[in-house]
Amino acid sequence: MSLISPRAPRSSSRLGRGRQQGKVLRRWLWGSLAVLVLGSGALGTWLYLLSSNLPDITDLSHYQPHQPLRIYTQDGIEIGQYGVERRYFVPIAQIPAQLQDALLAVEDTRFRDHPGVDLKGVARALVANLRTSRSQGASTITQQVARNFYLTSRKDYERKVREMLLALKIEKQLSKDQILELYMNQIYLGQRAYGFEAAAKTYFGKSMGELSVGESAMLAGLPQNPAHANPITNFERARKRQLVVLERMRSTQAIDEEKYQAAKAEPLQLQRTPPPPPYAQHVAEMVRQVVHTKYGEQAYTRGLKVMTALRSTEQQAAYQALRKGLIDYERRQPYRGPEATEDLPGDVPAADPIVAQALADHDDDEDLRVALVTQASPGAVVATLASGEVVVVTAEGLKAVQAALRASATKALRIQRGSVIRVVRTGTQWAITQWPQAEGAFVAMEPQSGHVRALVGGFDFGRNQFNHAEKAWRQPGSSFKPFLYSAALEHGVMPATLINDAPVVLESTSTTPQSWEPQNSDGKFDGALTLRQALARSKNLVSIRLVQMMGVDTARQWTQRFGFAIDKQPDNLTLALGSGSTTPMQLAGAYAVLANGGYKVDPVVITRVSDAQDKVLFDASAKKLSEEQRVIPARNAFITNSLLEEVTRTGTAAVAQATLKRPDLYGKTGTTNDAVDAWFAGFQPSLVAVVWMGYDTPRSLGPNESGSRLALPVWVDFMKQALQNVPVQALEPPKDVTQADGDWFYNERAKGDYVMRLGFDEAPKSATDPTDSANYPPLTTDYPSVPAPAPEPLK
Repeated sequence: MSLISPRAPRSSSRLGRGRQQGKVLRRWLWGSLAVLVLGSGALGTWLYLLSSNLPDITDLSHYQPHQPLRIYTQDGIEIGQYGVERRYFVPIAQIPAQLQDALLAVEDTRFRDHPGVDLKGVARALVANLRTSRSQGASTITQQVARNFYLTSRKDYERKVREMLLALKIEKQLSKDQILELYMNQIYLGQRAYGFEAAAKTYFGKSMGELSVGESAMLAGLPQNPAHANPITNFERARKRQLVVLERMRSTQAIDEEKYQAAKAEPLQLQRTPPPPPYAQHVAEMVRQVVHTKYGEQAYTRGLKVMTALRSTEQQAAYQALRKGLIDYERRQPYRGPEATEDLPGDVPAADPIVAQALADHDDDEDLRVALVTQASPGAVVATLASGEVVVVTAEGLKAVQAALRASATKALRIQRGSVIRVVRTGTQWAITQWPQAEGAFVAMEPQSGHVRALVGGFDFGRNQFNHAEKAWRQPGSSFKPFLYSAALEHGVMPATLINDAPVVLESTSTTPQSWEPQNSDGKFDGALTLRQALARSKNLVSIRLVQMMGVDTARQWTQRFGFAIDKQPDNLTLALGSGSTTPMQLAGAYAVLANGGYKVDPVVITRVSDAQDKVLFDASAKKLSEEQRVIPARNAFITNSLLEEVTRTGTAAVAQATLKRPDLYGKTGTTNDAVDAWFAGFQPSLVAVVWMGYDTPRSLGPNESGSRLALPVWVDFMKQALQNVPVQALEPPKDVTQADGDWFYNERAKGDYVMRLGFDEAPKSATDPTDSANYPPLTTDYPSVPAPAPEPLK
């Protein structure tokens, strides 16, 4: 027998287990393969469905971003902007390379190389997301364009995939420069600023081309989170983000080490673009209403640019002159007391910041400064402005408020510690005053074109948006008389005609139940006056006799030639005193007829409207006057103007020529009964200007107030600036006007006709000098009695 044991056979149980494991493995492999195939198919189907439902992006090739309505003066000063989004579209070729480099360095360094999705960036973001709970999106510039234009802001995988697919689609249709142009004009950057040009103006008060490297880096850091890194609300966070951008710019070689160090050390000064100037707010609102009526809500998104006829220097001069006039008037009124009272601890000095902070809820004003009183006595008042400046008011500055500084003053009137008051600087001194209750309006226009070069609708747009220049229907008073005198010239009355300035008593009639005994504003009757003298002295009784001579209806019809609404003029003799209604704008248009020699021109505020692509939609460029616009004879305009020149030389407006030292000034004061309305309307041949003052709810301006005291100084202040470089322009007499014995008359009249007499009881001296108004036949003319047609509406 063998001593060696035979080899033991393999265990059947082990063999069974191996075969079983192999089967499981094969099944797992096949199952995994099946899942992979099915998953890939499902994924492919899902991606196919997503890609087939992507939005159409053809409109990106014709990008028209929402841009606000902007309104400008003739010389390019922006006076108004209306729209939710602040945006200026700038083509990529005009966006500085420095700013493009800064943005790409921090947002998408491989922008020029990837096809719309950066796989390296995606992988990096996936790893980062596994390590931390803070997610990273890894969105390229193209993906951000896709999201901003077409997708929602929710965060989920489906939106992310759609974003990638849409980015790939965008890259196939647009060039890299087109995509970057879209992004840099569309992206929101805080403070209602959309796009980098708006952001540059919002944060630094300059255009993109003027930005430094440091400023460009700060703006480039905003897209990630404009609320978090907003330089205005949190400068420190914005500064940290800026340093990140600068580091990335250096690492991508967008800047070298020297520029990097210089940009890091650069002190950044935020200088926000100031709001549109306050001096043209009524005009801006007036234009906004017109444009909105034409274009609807699209007016605020189409990027319309509206050019007005305003000249910024003249507009500002008009604004300042009117405000000064109203402030000066208010200083002559009784003091009504402080605006409010603030609790002020007794031990807080005037210069303590807490004093100025107490004024935070009170509106300040560039002229009428709000101030908080810290010390008050009859001899001096110490007050702190909202800016923190401490002012001391003494002597003349306290004259108007002495009653409020007495111990016996009522609580409502008393000025004491804690009182909120208004102060105004007069030269080098301060004076206590109050916010005006009276209002005013100013219009200046070119008589040859109707272009409105200045318009002020009230003292302060913030407190009263009503545009008095355009919409205030008020009695013109004596400023209406020149148009009645113009009518009288066509009925035979000449400048040397003698008219009796004597009392007139008009008995009651069926239409006027009470008798009327009108008076002159100066309370005097001067007897025999020439027509020239009568207008210079603004004699009411002379105007009444002229209207009596012509007939009320005839006079009304004639004034319609100048653009006055006939239905707003009375059908009785009070017409002679300017008791009808007109607006400052309408009155300016009427005086323009005289200034340009007899042509009716309509006021023009909007001269051009263009869209975001600078396509002109409306144009009202100045045109030459044509005979079709003539509404009165040239001779009539010339002689009427010679009468108005006398007013500014020796009459109620003599201060005009005396102050401005030039003879080519023409105009007329106007003061209604009880001085409810005060006017001055006048012109130099190149510029008409009208000033009005009064209360919104009509009441007297005061017993000593008048157009010459209130409105005329405003007109003179404005013309002092507006006519600085304008040469003296004498009016040339027409061929059918003759001068004799120192005055003018029409050639058609007999030699002696210009000395006719009106309103005297004695018998006429000759047949050519009658007293009967029937012997003053009207001169026939072929000129139309209606205004020229309205300007072409906005297209």
